[in-house]
Amino acid sequence: MLLSSRLSLRFPSAFRLATMAPLLFALAAQLAPAQGTHLWTQQRLEDFEKGTQQGVTLSSDGHLSQGPGLTELLTTPSTFVWSVAAGKNGDTYLGTASPATVLRVAKDNKPFTLFETKDVSVQVVRLGPDGYLYAATLPSGKVYRFKPDSTAKQDESTAKVIFDPAKLADDKTDTKPRYIWDMTFDTTGRLYIATGGPGAVYKIDPSKPDAKPELFFQSDEQHIRCLAWDAAGNLIAGSDGSGLIYQISPQGKGYVLFEAPRREITSLAIAANGTIYAASVGDKSRNPLPPLAVQGGASITITIAQPGSLQAANASQSVPEGSEIYAVTPSTSAHPQAPRKLWTGKDEIVYSLAIRKGGLLALTGNRGHVFSIGNDGSYADLAHLGAQQGLSMTTTADADTVLIGTGNTGKLVKLGAVETHEYASDVLDAGALARFGRLEVEPGSSGYHLFTRSGNVEQPVRGRGDWGWSDWEPLHEGVATSPAGRFFEWKAVLHPGGTLGAVSVNYLPVNSAPVVDELVVVPGARINPQILAQNQPGGTPQTINIMFPSTNQATVSYDGNSPTSPLQANKDRTAVTVRWAAHDDDGDDLTYSVYLRGDGETAWRLLKDHWNDKAYSFDSALIPDGGYQIKIDASDAPSHPPTDTLTGEKVSERFEVDTTPPVLSGLKSTEETTPRITFDADDSFSPIAHAEYSLDAGPWQFIPPVGGLSDSKHEHYDFPLPPKALENNPGEHLITVRAYDRHDNIGVAKAVFTIPAKPGPSKPSPSK
Repeated sequence: MLLSSRLSLRFPSAFRLATMAPLLFALAAQLAPAQGTHLWTQQRLEDFEKGTQQGVTLSSDGHLSQGPGLTELLTTPSTFVWSVAAGKNGDTYLGTASPATVLRVAKDNKPFTLFETKDVSVQVVRLGPDGYLYAATLPSGKVYRFKPDSTAKQDESTAKVIFDPAKLADDKTDTKPRYIWDMTFDTTGRLYIATGGPGAVYKIDPSKPDAKPELFFQSDEQHIRCLAWDAAGNLIAGSDGSGLIYQISPQGKGYVLFEAPRREITSLAIAANGTIYAASVGDKSRNPLPPLAVQGGASITITIAQPGSLQAANASQSVPEGSEIYAVTPSTSAHPQAPRKLWTGKDEIVYSLAIRKGGLLALTGNRGHVFSIGNDGSYADLAHLGAQQGLSMTTTADADTVLIGTGNTGKLVKLGAVETHEYASDVLDAGALARFGRLEVEPGSSGYHLFTRSGNVEQPVRGRGDWGWSDWEPLHEGVATSPAGRFFEWKAVLHPGGTLGAVSVNYLPVNSAPVVDELVVVPGARINPQILAQNQPGGTPQTINIMFPSTNQATVSYDGNSPTSPLQANKDRTAVTVRWAAHDDDGDDLTYSVYLRGDGETAWRLLKDHWNDKAYSFDSALIPDGGYQIKIDASDAPSHPPTDTLTGEKVSERFEVDTTPPVLSGLKSTEETTPRITFDADDSFSPIAHAEYSLDAGPWQFIPPVGGLSDSKHEHYDFPLPPKALENNPGEHLITVRAYDRHDNIGVAKAVFTIPAKPGPSKPSPSK
């Protein structure tokens, strides 16, 4: 056991396939079409364990019936209750850890601290036949004795120490024990102490004032974990290391009755017919525990070298991989049988076994369940401790009541008769608003009443009258009367002799409207173009990646479906491409309609109906130049009749269509040695972006408009031609100009002008 002033146990729990069921169900609900009635069924023990039981037994064959219930008696100041002892007068005694105390709990459940120690834990408390109370502590490994009815609190200085490892004689053992795991008394009142590090059993007679502990049994195992007595007076002991069950004679001679496949025997219980029940955990093939540093007070530090005990396993992150319970007959039995595996709990760590009227009880530490196990291997889940972990268990003198000590936090809980016998199911998440119908119950069920409730928050808000959910309502002719909601729960009230099998709930999700999440419009692009690649280098069309504004994953390859992937389109100034992303919470198939509306218009014009893809291209030359918006209507009509069909829509941002080029006019030149070129550029819709000229089919040169700023639908240009380009080159010349609007439409004009020849030098007049 990890002994620390900051004692903290992490109870291991194997991953349950059953815990995936709600996730798988929710996934299936998302993938399945919403039309049609759904059926939610709970029929196995694993299904019922997800609910909440109060005085209801869950049998391994998937049936509910009346049973015992849990009553919380006391919450202690400690984190763990490692041991519980029941007195004949109705008082109960608890051995706790963090802090380490012995508490006496009276019939009225009021506690009194009998004993307090600086040790980390009081591991075992036992009432002796001599009327004294005995307490074993860790890590000192001492056993104290004091009166259980004392009105004064005891401590290490006042309580009598009857066992101290530091004072043991060294002539029989190589090392002194460091743990005490269990204690028991024989019929003569002698005390037997199970120790670990090394595993041994010591015997002492407390009635003798100067009695010294003597080594009763020496084992090669790491620990002797638990003790019990058979009817023949043999001491039965379980070990940690090889998982051995010893039968030790009154003379201290040990005989191995059984070697379990697991490494540790955590608890023993012996039935009236002599059958020995043993709980085992741990994997023999490996011991994943590192050396553990143990602190036993402000100034004490002890290092324990790798104990294999269950408590130490729980303090680490190793998983003991469930538990197994075996039934073993003693060697003295008149009808010996081979040991047999009685029960397996893949996700359970059994801490304690007890014999109660009706059979064997098993208390699990990691999940806080109390199981009743039959001789045929059938079992029932009697109760669930909730957040608390079951650590210790004992029966009262009449065996009708079971007292349980828990961890995280340390509580005393009673398992016994209760007045309430109700079971509340797990919560159904329909994935959307749903209507609830008939509840189907397994034939043969009887003696029960069913109630239902619904809500739109996952769990009712406790403490406010379950605020947020409807009230519990009885069925009406087998049909739920709870209002529509996303979440649903049923409750069964069991009557004496009643039994309830599988319960199925019929429900119909209310149709949810489709949602168009994103919409983007890209003029000048076309998908799946049926045009030739003209005027493109190498005959290959230029491409455009169409992305949603919310997407930054431009490097992701397009798979045709993912809205986060780029959609590749061809550059085409005569086309407009629309792309959208949409979803339906019910998983319905969707179809789309594409509408167009211009500036100043009120009516939407249908461009495409019954479209299945999430992208569409149309010819922009078919509509006038201007500003427009696109609307996408998504409909779930493929999955619903017309009366139930719903739609969702989204309108794009405004975009512009301009397919008309600018008009160039008034192109002329001054026929001079250094001519100037003038012309006007006009566009009917968008401003002129820029202009260029070419002289005699030469390269294009940028020209600014008059004023330098190009921001109008009309621009005037007046610019001189470079003198060097025309120097010594008289005659006709070709001037070509072109202007671009903001949508890259091009207007072109050309003219011919003449550069006059320069006059030659004048000839001198003849001399007279």
